[in-house]
Amino acid sequence: MKDIGNVIGIFSADKTSSGLPRPTVKELEILRGFGIKNDKFAGKDEDKSVMIVGMKAYDIAKSNGINLEFGSFGENILFDFDPHEFDIGTILKVGEVELQITQACTICNHLSVFGKELPFLVKYHRGLYCRVLNNGRIIKDIHVSKKDN
Repeated sequence: MKDIGNVIGIFSADKTSSGLPRPTVKELEILRGFGIKNDKFAGKDEDKSVMIVGMKAYDIAKSNGINLEFGSFGENILFDFDPHEFDIGTILKVGEVELQITQACTICNHLSVFGKELPFLVKYHRGLYCRVLNNGRIIKDIHVSKKDN
């Protein structure tokens, strides 16, 4: 395992939530083959169970005059490092939970509400989808490592 950073925010939208930013939560209960307990997107696509974003996306927005509240990219987990530095198939250990990166998020026009150019500015740092490999809980400030291949 290689230490790579920390979780700086966690977010989940229940069935009553709408729009962005996603609400901040105290913890995420992660369920293998399902996603995040009580999240409105859970159980729909195993390869898109959890969405991760790095601070770099927020830094890009800010450097272009767009100040965003955390959760605005629709992420479930915000890291203090850029997860886009890792390949599809990489396994991240977030506390006790293992997440496997499955695909990059596509450009989302929903982000245009924050600035017309935002979807294009963060095109390569928008976020990554992950599959859940085991059950567990994720909290803010928890340590993240990369599993050796």
